[in-house]
Amino acid sequence: MSDGGAASHPRSGESAPAPDKARAAETIRAALAEAEIDAAEPQAGVFTFDLPGERKLSTPCQLVVGDHALAVHAFVCRNPDENHQAVYRWLLGRNLKLFGVSFGVDHNGDIFLDGRLPLSTVTLDEIDRLLGSVLASADESFNTILELGFASSIRREWEWRVSRGESTRNLEAFRGWLERDGDPPT
Repeated sequence: MSDGGAASHPRSGESAPAPDKARAAETIRAALAEAEIDAAEPQAGVFTFDLPGERKLSTPCQLVVGDHALAVHAFVCRNPDENHQAVYRWLLGRNLKLFGVSFGVDHNGDIFLDGRLPLSTVTLDEIDRLLGSVLASADESFNTILELGFASSIRREWEWRVSRGESTRNLEAFRGWLERDGDPPT
């Protein structure tokens, strides 16, 4: 049976050619250095670092070079306090617009971005594109996730700070709906 010109699959007892994990790891090291990202490599092929943002000040990330693919995992937000259905519906809709990553929820309900690339596609440009997608997705989504999933906590914090004359500087992104009566926009 023809496979349309694709490489043939190994037969039983034959081993598949091993992907070049070392080349992928070297490419990642070079990409992180070029982007001036301070990364740790706690074990060969596993890279941990933070991506700096604007709305979400820091997005913890991990790149893992596997046997066949490069995996990216990025923490976005802890389990929402409230309104889970609206948060998850919004995340699923947002997934339709993302490149290389998608939102997911772990067993604790915490929100992550996750993605995979075949090792054969790991280049400096693809790493840059992937990390750009992680950063943009986490940063652009952060305030909406907070508004949907933590509105009551944000409102209580705002009211407490205003009543004591404390700074509300880090809550300025939410000023519009906090100063109005009612809930945050959906």
